[in-house]
Amino acid sequence: MMYNRILEVNDNSSFFLFGARGTGKTNWVVRKFPNALLFDLLMDDTYTELLSRPSRLAERIPEQFSDWIIIDEIQKVPLLLNEVHRLIEHRKLKFILTGSSARTLRRKGVNLLAGRALTYHMYPLTAVELGNDFDIKKSLKIGQLPAALTHSDPQKYLKSYIKTYIREEVQQEGLTRNLPLFTRFLETASFSQGEVLNYTNIAKEVGSNRNTINQFFEILEDLLIAYRIYPFTKRAKREIVLSPKFYYFDVGVYRSIRPKGPLDTDAESDGSALETLFLQEVKAINDYYNLGYEIYYWRTRNKEEVDFILYGEKGLYAFEIKRKARLSSYDFKPLNLFMEDYPMAKPILLYGGSEAYFEGNIKVEPIKNFIANLNNNLFQK
Repeated sequence: MMYNRILEVNDNSSFFLFGARGTGKTNWVVRKFPNALLFDLLMDDTYTELLSRPSRLAERIPEQFSDWIIIDEIQKVPLLLNEVHRLIEHRKLKFILTGSSARTLRRKGVNLLAGRALTYHMYPLTAVELGNDFDIKKSLKIGQLPAALTHSDPQKYLKSYIKTYIREEVQQEGLTRNLPLFTRFLETASFSQGEVLNYTNIAKEVGSNRNTINQFFEILEDLLIAYRIYPFTKRAKREIVLSPKFYYFDVGVYRSIRPKGPLDTDAESDGSALETLFLQEVKAINDYYNLGYEIYYWRTRNKEEVDFILYGEKGLYAFEIKRKARLSSYDFKPLNLFMEDYPMAKPILLYGGSEAYFEGNIKVEPIKNFIANLNNNLFQK
């Protein structure tokens, strides 16, 4: 089944569309621009031809062609951007350039068309896009990548997804020389999902050093399959933890990477899975609607923590995520502490129950309902 995506683009200008593999970039551009000329750099023949001589791109485009030209996975042949730049300038052609990493291109010293192309991002499906098909239990188990939601064996797809990423992105691009170490790191990092990172401890776990581990986290961010969320420190009135928290970009990917044995239970990862789902939803809605929020977390040295802080021109939001259905007075303590320092904030506690109410100044909402209507419920000035 194909879902309509929220993403809207300027139809009059060339643009980059970045997003992790499997988020549906190619399907979306092909459907939206059915008359476009497509160059798929994942096809061996196309890749080899344009890698050996990027100027062949111009030869493959008919002289009178005036529609869109799609180059899929542009980071595979970065030098093509010089040719694209020339064709935009001299033939006034319009390009759609999809890729799995903008930072990978920048690290290779490529100029991203000097501002002549806009930049957009695509994320896993959102609850808004899924509509009536949104099932929070299913999302917390297999995530919201389009293929995972429609595959006959989503677990098998997700395992294959990780192997494909390691083979085609990490190994072929030469992002690290030690693939076995990186593979161990992927699993070890999954135990830090939703946690404050301790690079030294992770290095000891995988048998490496702190600098290498930091480089591995940078690779995950470069490939758009993970995020590091940094602490909110603006006008801090108390001592705050300064290390970032870590999240894989999709619940299903996180679940498939995290090792599970006979002594492990789903409950041990349910809390971080719920936070992950909320984060991936917020990042997508924030970007698609150009809301401009920066996403943080807040944690004191006494380990009082608010899971997510959203800060921008539209306001300041503080979110605490609880999977349980019954709340105690202790569950509200971190938000109340944050409100002491930032009384202008809008505190919201999302939980596994079914009723919406206020606990003092704190708005309490069922997380399923809140996520399903995130674009309407949250970002109103």
